[in-house]
Amino acid sequence: MLQIDHESPIPLRAQVEQLLRDLTQDPEYRDKNQFIPDEATLASELGVSRGTVRSGISKLVFEGLLERKAGVGTRIASRQMESGVLAWRSFTREMAAKGIKVENYRQNFRNVEASAEAAQALRIEPGTKIWRLARVRGWENRPVLQSISWFHPRLNLKSDEKFSRPLYEVIEMAAGVRPYQAREEFLAIGANATLAKILDVPANEPLLLRRHTVSDAGNRPFEYAEVRYVSSRFALTLDLKRDKR
Repeated sequence: MLQIDHESPIPLRAQVEQLLRDLTQDPEYRDKNQFIPDEATLASELGVSRGTVRSGISKLVFEGLLERKAGVGTRIASRQMESGVLAWRSFTREMAAKGIKVENYRQNFRNVEASAEAAQALRIEPGTKIWRLARVRGWENRPVLQSISWFHPRLNLKSDEKFSRPLYEVIEMAAGVRPYQAREEFLAIGANATLAKILDVPANEPLLLRRHTVSDAGNRPFEYAEVRYVSSRFALTLDLKRDKR
């Protein structure tokens, strides 16, 4: 019998998430490949809202501990799922493989002066006019991340690119450039007033900031991006392997 301590100072969301983690170790579900109780059942049993249960399930899906199929159910993942850091897979397609339909809430593509960070990463003069793509995406009517990408002028992008398609497919079709390597940086930040409003979170809510610079085979950077994730709604994982040398 799963239980929540409603008198505990630990937030209900965190307690539910921990109970779900414990559930992934339960042989009844882990070894027999059975579906865990649905959101409504868990919410009723724990005395919390379905949204709280859904948030916990979603986070464990992103971490690869659970796998969910729309209209079927949720069970312990039978294999390690891919994370948003691997390869060049479309974020939308990656989430779709986990049963999540990504929604675009805001999108803005315009020619602006490069920020200091973008200019340094792309090796261009500060103030150079370049194309910037800003998007807010999420699922289940909740924003999960804000992404801002700046593109090198040599890509010669126009104003009519269709970014409903995977980003690097659009770039390859428009400029003939393919990603070859990337430099990633991760930071913990708090949501300022603007981000809090955009991402529908309280001010100072913990966010994960991911900065990356993507280069082509000639080691020439062509995209610099900053992605801000709501930590309570999304988790990035890294799969590391020991060097054989």
